[in-house]
This record gives sequence, C-alpha cells and structure tokens, in this order.
Amino acid sequence: MRNSRRSQVDPFIVMDVMQAAARAEAEGRHIIHMEVGQPGTPAPEGARDALAHAMQSDAMGYTVALGLPELRTRIAKLYAEWYGVDLDPGRVIVTPGSSGAFLLAFTALFDTGDRVGIGAPGYPSYRQILRALDLVPVDIETAAENRFQPVPGDLKGRDLKGLMVASPANPSGTMLGEAEMRALIEACAEQGASFISDEIYHGIEYERQAVSALEISDDVYVINSFSKYFSMTGWRVGWMVVPEAHVRVVERIAQNMFICPPHASQVAALAAMECEAELQANMEVYRRNRALMLEGLPKAGFDRIAPPDGAFYVYADVSELTDDSRALAADILDKAGVAVTPGLDFDPERGGGTLRFSYARATADIEEGLARLARYMAERGAG
Repeated sequence: MRNSRRSQVDPFIVMDVMQAAARAEAEGRHIIHMEVGQPGTPAPEGARDALAHAMQSDAMGYTVALGLPELRTRIAKLYAEWYGVDLDPGRVIVTPGSSGAFLLAFTALFDTGDRVGIGAPGYPSYRQILRALDLVPVDIETAAENRFQPVPGDLKGRDLKGLMVASPANPSGTMLGEAEMRALIEACAEQGASFISDEIYHGIEYERQAVSALEISDDVYVINSFSKYFSMTGWRVGWMVVPEAHVRVVERIAQNMFICPPHASQVAALAAMECEAELQANMEVYRRNRALMLEGLPKAGFDRIAPPDGAFYVYADVSELTDDSRALAADILDKAGVAVTPGLDFDPERGGGTLRFSYARATADIEEGLARLARYMAERGAG
C-alpha cells in the first residue's frame, strides 16, 4: 500500500548515530557519548519515591486531557518563582513531552500550507513535524554574529504565519536577551504571525537567567519539558502555556490526539519540582563539564565555537576539516570511540561543516572524550 507524501520526513540523524554507537558497544567497544541530548542522571529521587508510593494506592487511569490540576498549579507557581510572572494555572497544558506540545501548537495555530519560520541551525524535529502536518518549514539561516538566533530583519518578505524560537537553543546553547526576545515578538505581531517559544532548556543556564516569552507577552505559546533540567527524558512529560482564549481549542485537540499525558509521569513530575537540591547538584556537573569543553575542544583543534549560554551543547564549525559532517562523525566514532552529532541534523544547508558535542554525561566521560578527541585530531593531522 502507498505511503502519504507528508510521511516523507528526513531521519533524525542523532538517533542513527546512537544506533551506530550501540552497535559498537555490542561489539565490546567503550563508547563515549557526546551525541545524545539527555542528562546522564535519572529522575530525581523524590520523583521516583513519590511514584512508587502512588502506585500502591492509585490505579493510574486517565487524567483529564489538560493534565493533573495540582501539576498545572505547581507549574504556574514555577513562573512566579523563576520569572516573577503571575500565571493563571488554567493556561497551563500538560503534554506528552515537548514533542506532544509541538504537535498541539502547530495543529492549533496553522492551516495546511502555512509557512512557519525556524532558525537554522535548530532542532530538526521542528522541520519534520511541520512537514508531516502539511505545513511549510522556512529555514532562517542565522548568523554567528547574532549568536545563531533570528533577528527581526530575518522575517521580512517571508510571508510567515508563525515563528518558532528556542532559547537556550539546540544545538548552539545560545540565548535571546530580553530586548532581542521582545523585538521578535513585536515583529511577529506586526506581521500577524504567531510566536512560539521553546524553553525546554530553561534552568540550565550559566552566566545569566534565560528570558521567558511570558515575561514580555501573554499572546504567545510557550513550550517546556521535564526532560532536561528535571532529568526526565524517557518519562515523556512536558507542558505548554497558551493564551486564555486558546485553552479550549488545544484541549479539544489534546483529547482526541492523546486522551491525556501519562498519569505516572505526571505524578513523578509534580514531585520532581520539589527536588531543587538534587537538580542543582546536576547543574554543578554541567558547569564543570562546560568549562572542560570550552578549554578542551579548542586544544583538540575544534576552536571555532560559540560558547553556550545554556543547555549542554557546543556547536563547532569544522568546515576547515570537512564538508561532510556525517562522514566525519562516523570516522570519529570508528577511530576515537566518541559519538558526536553531525550538523546536518540542525542545518540542511550549512550543517555539512559543523558538529554538535553534548556534555550532559558524567564528568569522567567528558574528560575521557576530550582526551580521545585530542588524540584523534593529532593523528589526523599527522596523517
């Protein structure tokens, strides 16, 4: 039987890299994982304990489509704690990870054929989800001098119905300041385009706090997740904040697409929000790893990088070494035993000359990975 035209999405290359690394490990090799964008730590202990306790007395049936009321209330409280924003819990929608939120947002906001701007380099699944929904992703080639973030001038003449931004961004880790975020929101409003802010790396910042779009406007969609700061990737639970008038629209779609987010994950997520000491201990690991990367990568020969403001990635320009980052990543995995992500995942046009390095794992792994990369580059130079 035939496949639909909109099913023809590109593969998520980092998942292919993970599979190649898994094959190497199955053959007995020790692989250092700098490819995957997930914490090396489990969900906080308090979250795991809370779920274990709840499972003794709760059948874990369906919740309402918008999520557990107590979790929505606690998420709203987070915005007061982190940003000083007084948020109505009724605007919070719990989702099956941020991926579920992207599906809900794109379905609620856009019609078939609408053009939606996404920064390049940027998270590849934005592009593929838009395509699968018969929407048109419009890659905005961001500039290094703008720290790989879009600016209002990039929107002119593109006939956009929406703009998706991420701050801190994947793969660059760079952030938008308050003035930059405000300028983009205002530029979208002038053009009648919806503004969606991906804030899943909030909480993982180093020298300044990330700005939430909700500090600037209520007429935005904000997407977040428990995957990164709260160290709950596989639990598949996230959230979205939408304007009050959009809640019922999104609720109807969520009821039909997902019924509800995973009940067990919501219980754990609620408890995770009270595990600040453990979460900050994770942050100390990321801070140490970031310092090691910013020192070790240039020493190894990867010296064209934008120091990350947040998240746990370093995006490196390797165009002096290759125009085929996928082949380079495969060679690094084969010869150095380090898994890294080709930039083609993030930028179809320029990604052949870039690599992304993740430093979300244990510090000992980062140290070993940097040593291996240094040896690899030395041998490559000698060869």
